Amino acid sequence: MSAPARVLVVDDSATMRGIITAILNADPDVNVVGQAADALQARQAIKDLDPDVVTLDIEMPNMNGLEFLDKIMRLRPMPVIMVSTLTHRGAEATIAALEIGAFDCVGKPQPGDPRPFADLAEKVKAAARSQRKHIITANKVAAPRAANTNTDYRAARKIIAIGASTGGVEALITVLQKFPANCPPTVITQHMPHTFTKSFAERLNRLCAPTVEEATDGARLEIGKVYLAPGGERHLQVANPSSPCCRLVDLEPVNGHRPSVDVLFNSVAELAGRNAVGVILTGMGRDGASGLLKMRHAGARTFGQNEKTCVVYGMPRVAYELGAVETQLPLGSIGEDVIKSTAARREGSE
Repeated sequence: MSAPARVLVVDDSATMRGIITAILNADPDVNVVGQAADALQARQAIKDLDPDVVTLDIEMPNMNGLEFLDKIMRLRPMPVIMVSTLTHRGAEATIAALEIGAFDCVGKPQPGDPRPFADLAEKVKAAARSQRKHIITANKVAAPRAANTNTDYRAARKIIAIGASTGGVEALITVLQKFPANCPPTVITQHMPHTFTKSFAERLNRLCAPTVEEATDGARLEIGKVYLAPGGERHLQVANPSSPCCRLVDLEPVNGHRPSVDVLFNSVAELAGRNAVGVILTGMGRDGASGLLKMRHAGARTFGQNEKTCVVYGMPRVAYELGAVETQLPLGSIGEDVIKSTAARREGSE
């Protein structure tokens, strides 16, 4: 970046505004140009300051963050990072915000948190570099859409593994809405704070034909089910070749993430080999790239989201450059092609 990312911090708490401002200004590539205590102040500050990025509290007086975000996306689209409490109510609101078009989300720190907002500056810089055209149209997934009701499809004995990060809420909804109710067992790692993934799984379950649930340790992989890794505490793997199941493991973060896409993909490569399909979607960094390469070397089909449709072309770019991606596609085509690649032959052989 040739100049620091210019940020407007919006929060009704003066203490929280001060914490966020101090953390962001400690990064030489970020400059907080203003603060606002509510939506009315924020609206004027956006007009006066023209920031590159806004950090926005969800719960505010007069007009809550969701209402204000909707107005921003319709009237003056720009990258917005939501700041939310780590509660069920906060999680529900955050998922809605990401569907409306927020770039990403961060959780408010808990008492005693040694590194509050540890990754906020990196997310702000990525948001400032992002392609705004994706944010302008992101709210297209806000309303439920018809899920795949293909009655001719029959799944081969496959496992689908998907990894995503920034922009993944929109991307996963788009992909999974192409999946029929009898899709192969599907395991997903999406980088997201803990408590948010349960609400996201519930939202996906309402929008998509398959059953979507937050993964639990020992859950058997079944046709027509999608398992989303719980955020923040353990890694999701697949295990037990004779009766494949989810395994939640206590390991150190990998690539700075827990759960990590690489950990999931590595386990799928070892368990399923050529009877697997790997998909890497929009996200910052490189998590999942080496794991997807391992899947491809094991004989799996592998798909990556293309640059044009990524909110952040980070993880898919690294995977593509490593040779891990067999087929690169726009987001709208991935779900259908993945399902085609997992269809059983009509005579029943694979």
